[in-house]
Amino acid sequence: MSETARPWPALWALVVGFFMILVDTTIVSVANPAIMAGLGTDIDAVIWVTSAYLLTYAAPLLVTGRLGDRFGPKPVYLTGLVVFTLASLACGLAGSIGVLIAARAVQGLGAALMTPQTMAVITRMFPPDSRGKAMSLWGAVAGVATLVGPILGGVLVDGLGWEWIFIVNVPVGVVAFVLAWRLVPRLETHAHRFDVLGVVLSALGMFLLVFGIQEGQSYDWGLIGGWLPVWGVVGAGVVVLAAFVWHQARTTGEPLLPLGLFRDRNFALANGAISALGFTVTSMSLPLVFYYQLVLGFSPTRSALMLAPMAVMTLVLSPVIGRRVDTANPRNIALVGMLLQAGALVWFFLWLSPDPDQWARLLLPSAVLGVANACLWSPISSTATRNLPRAQAGAGSGVFNTTRQIGSVLGSAAIAALIQARLVAELGPGAADSTGAAEAAGSLPEFLTGGFSDAMAQSLLLPAAIALVGAVLVAFFVRPERGVPGAPTAAPAAAPATSAPATPSAPATTA
Repeated sequence: MSETARPWPALWALVVGFFMILVDTTIVSVANPAIMAGLGTDIDAVIWVTSAYLLTYAAPLLVTGRLGDRFGPKPVYLTGLVVFTLASLACGLAGSIGVLIAARAVQGLGAALMTPQTMAVITRMFPPDSRGKAMSLWGAVAGVATLVGPILGGVLVDGLGWEWIFIVNVPVGVVAFVLAWRLVPRLETHAHRFDVLGVVLSALGMFLLVFGIQEGQSYDWGLIGGWLPVWGVVGAGVVVLAAFVWHQARTTGEPLLPLGLFRDRNFALANGAISALGFTVTSMSLPLVFYYQLVLGFSPTRSALMLAPMAVMTLVLSPVIGRRVDTANPRNIALVGMLLQAGALVWFFLWLSPDPDQWARLLLPSAVLGVANACLWSPISSTATRNLPRAQAGAGSGVFNTTRQIGSVLGSAAIAALIQARLVAELGPGAADSTGAAEAAGSLPEFLTGGFSDAMAQSLLLPAAIALVGAVLVAFFVRPERGVPGAPTAAPAAAPATSAPATPSAPATTA
C-alpha cells in the first residue's frame, strides 16, 4: 500500500544510524592508548583500527550510492545497518589487534551501504529551496558526531573499558533499524548497471595509496620486505587511481563515477571542499588526544572533554546556519568556516606546551573549531546537491560522500605518518621508540614531554594547511539561483517488483 510522504520523520530516522557510523570514525582516537595496552600492540598497528574502517568505508561508496538508486534507499540502508551492528559486536569481542582490524573493516562496509542513502533521501524528498534546513540537520549530525566520538569514547573507556566503544553500537543499531523500518518510505527505483572493473580499480588504488602513506615511516620510507619501495606503492596507487578515472571517461555505458556531474562548477568545488573538510576533521583529533593524555596526563574522559566546546558550538549553531543557507550565499558562510578552522589549528600549534597549568586556555581554540564546523557542513553539502536530478541522486551523493571519505582516509594516513616523522625529528629514533612503550603505558617520562608536545603541535599544521586549500575552493562557489529546478520532491511509494526506467522523470509506481 502507498505510504504518505513524510520527509522529516524519514530523515530523523536515517540520521540516527548516520550519527552512529560517523561517531565510529573518531571514537577510537581517545581509546588508542587503552587498546594498545589491552591488546599489547603499538601505535602503527592501532592506527590501522581507524584506517581499515575508513578505507572500507570510502572505497565502495560509489557503487553503494548506485545500489540505493537501483533497489531503493530503504532496503540498502537497512542491510548496511545490520552489517554494521553485527561487526560492532565482533569488534567489542575481539581478542587480538588483527581480529579487531578485520572487524572494523567489515564495519566500514556496512557504513558504506548506509551513508549515501541519507543524502539521497534529502535530494529526492526535499525541494531545492528547502534543502538548506534538511542539510543543516545532516550537517549538524555530521559535525557533532565527529566531535562527540572522542567525548563518548573517553567516558566509555574510563567507565567500562575500550570494548564498549563498539558494543554500545548494538542497542543503538537496533533502535535505528526499528525507526528506519517504520518511518522511511520506499522510493522509486532506477535501473543501473555496475562497473565491476571501476570498483576494483578504485578500491585497489585507494588501498595502495593509504598503505604506502601510513606505513612509509615504519619502513623509513625505504623497502617493504627488502624489495618493495614504499614510494613505489604510493606511486602505484596514484597510477591505478588515474587509470580508474581514464576508464570512467571512456566507459560508454554507465560509469561508476559520472564525470558529467563535475561539469557543474559548484558540485566539483564542493567535492573538493568536503574532501578537505574530511581530511582536517579526521586528522586534527589524533595529535590533540595524544597530547592531552600523554603530555598533560589527562584521563580519556577528561581529554575528550577538552574537545567538548567544538561539539557544543557545532550543535548550537548548525540549525542557525542551516536557515541562513536557504537565503544567504553559501560561499561566504563556508569561506568563514574554513578560515576559522585553519586559524584555530594554528592557535593550537602556538599554544601546545608541556605546561600542565595552561590547559584551560586551550578550550578557546576548541570553541572556534566548533563555530567553524557549524559554518561548513550544511553550506558545502547543500551547494553540492542543489542541482542533482532525481535519477542521479544516489550517484551524486555517492560521489560526494566518497570524496569526503577519501579526505578522511588520507587525513588518517597522513597524520599518522607525520606524527611518526616529527617524533623522530624532535626526539631522535631511540627516544621515539621509548615513546611507543610509554604510549602503551598511558604516560610519558618528563624528559620526553617537551619534544612530544612540539611534535604534536607541528602535526596540526598539516590539517591547517588543508583547511586553507578548502578555503580557496569554496571562494569560487557560484551563488545558486533561487527557484532553480533541481530535484523536485519525490512522491514515495511502495517499492515495485521491477525498477522504473533510469530517467529523471520516471514516475513512482505502487505495488
